[in-house]
Amino acid sequence: MIALFTDFGVAGPYVGQMEAVLHQWAPQVKVINLISDAPKSNPVLSSYLLAALRHSLPKNTVFLSVVDPGVGGQRLPVVLEADNQFFVGPDNGLFNTIAVHANKVSWYEIIWQSENCSSSFHGRDLFAPVAALLTKGEKDNLLQSYQNENLENWPADYAGIIYFDHYGNAFTGLRYINQMSTKQLQVGDLALDQAETFCKVKQNQAFWYQNSSGLVEIAINQGNAKTQLKLELGMPVKFV
Repeated sequence: MIALFTDFGVAGPYVGQMEAVLHQWAPQVKVINLISDAPKSNPVLSSYLLAALRHSLPKNTVFLSVVDPGVGGQRLPVVLEADNQFFVGPDNGLFNTIAVHANKVSWYEIIWQSENCSSSFHGRDLFAPVAALLTKGEKDNLLQSYQNENLENWPADYAGIIYFDHYGNAFTGLRYINQMSTKQLQVGDLALDQAETFCKVKQNQAFWYQNSSGLVEIAINQGNAKTQLKLELGMPVKFV
């Protein structure tokens, strides 16, 4: 299948335009709109979210991933093959967290060129056709190997807020480990206790827990953590 990961938002034509191209190039392949509200124009925060969400999809999934504030600039168009999944998009940090986490990694520069590629929508005109071709097993005249030299200092986890869901719950870029369960999570001036899930705390009580993607998350039972706790993307968190 092909999974879409973008910051395009739920309104507007962009997701639909990419889906139309995928249908033209690979009509038999299932397309899943995994997320269209990734952190806007922020490939660093988006990279930690993508690295967590990828585990819910099977091997051989092709992730068409577009968080690309530098479109039309000098960043390379790339494919990352990581543990039998493929990631197609810009080389701007979006795939770095996956590369750091993965056991087996191969980087490729996209050398295939579209005859009618706009300067501002590579998601539709370049990355979507390449994603479709990859589902058919095609690599010849499509990709060439290259070495990503920007991973040495890339943190495996991000100690801050990377995403807010529809309910106002705050994903952090920290992967949960068992030793965290006895600690409080500090965000701003607040120190939050851990709970297993929402029904384990009182209504309107703030807490942290391990979410379904394996990340540390901040929430309020039947409330909105983003607005009630005045949280923002990138806000630091730490265990105390």
